[in-house]
Amino acid sequence: MIPAAGLRATGVGALPHRDPDAACRAVLAAFPEVPYAPTLPNKNPLEAIVLAEAECLPGAEVRDGKVTVDTAADEAMEAVLMDYLEERYAGYAASAATASGFHRLMAYDLSGAALLKCQVTGPATMGMQAVDAERRPVHYDGAYADVLGKALALRTRWFEERMQAHGVPTVVVLNEPYLTALGSPVVPLDEETVRSSFADVAALLEGGVGIHCCANTDWGFVFSLSPSLVSFDAHAHAREFLLYGDDLAAYLEGGGVVAWGVVPADRPAPDAGELDRIHGRFAAIRRTVADLVGDDTFVDRSLVTPTCGIRATDDAGAEAIMEAAAAVARRAREGGR
Repeated sequence: MIPAAGLRATGVGALPHRDPDAACRAVLAAFPEVPYAPTLPNKNPLEAIVLAEAECLPGAEVRDGKVTVDTAADEAMEAVLMDYLEERYAGYAASAATASGFHRLMAYDLSGAALLKCQVTGPATMGMQAVDAERRPVHYDGAYADVLGKALALRTRWFEERMQAHGVPTVVVLNEPYLTALGSPVVPLDEETVRSSFADVAALLEGGVGIHCCANTDWGFVFSLSPSLVSFDAHAHAREFLLYGDDLAAYLEGGGVVAWGVVPADRPAPDAGELDRIHGRFAAIRRTVADLVGDDTFVDRSLVTPTCGIRATDDAGAEAIMEAAAAVARRAREGGR
């Protein structure tokens, strides 16, 4: 698990910036205690979710914004399995082309942070978006899905090791929007494949591992994976999330952290009136959860974030959204329930 969150604020994934240094300065200004590594898909489309992690998968290529995989690349697949067994992760490093924000953030002195955070495409989402020669998601190919989970585990370990150099606690969050397909009769996820891949990632990491899903899903299943952090769009889905009250209480009391995405990332930054309304909604969430676990536990195990990555605005707009998240967190710390 990860240290006490203390109702601090942090961010999620993408920013619209094209300059990695400007993006990192904005992150550090808004979230000095829990900085995160922004992805910059406007700078390079290869920084986008799914595409960013294609470079670490055996037999994968990116063409026309899609990831296609040669599932018969037996030698390369066997190499991943051996690398995983021997924990050789150097070859799974993120290039500057796919993680410019991460590389720039690591050049700063981050030794004063309470927690460092970065985000990697999760195996369920990668497995549903990467397809074989027949256009079939590789999630449904048992052998390749196993290798995919281990390749992403090695990738996350590389990210973690770079962050650990700053001497502070770390969390690598798996970006998993496709978890919304849990239980779907149309494009179902295999729960055992999801569980096995998550276990492969968690087993290789020394610090925290989280899950971000900006859509609604089976939160009981997510909690059952025992991630260090669960990050979600609380603006849109708090009601459904709180239906899992018993699971949530057990998760928080067991040391898990929830990142409450209460500030919308897909619209202009809130004005003073809307910020008041967001605070009011978050205060209501707080009262509900505090009734389950006590207010001290809620504070100890909660972060505040935007709902998702920020792309539908310019640099200044994104920075205003990040500051709004920081303001909600600050007001919650200072004003109590």
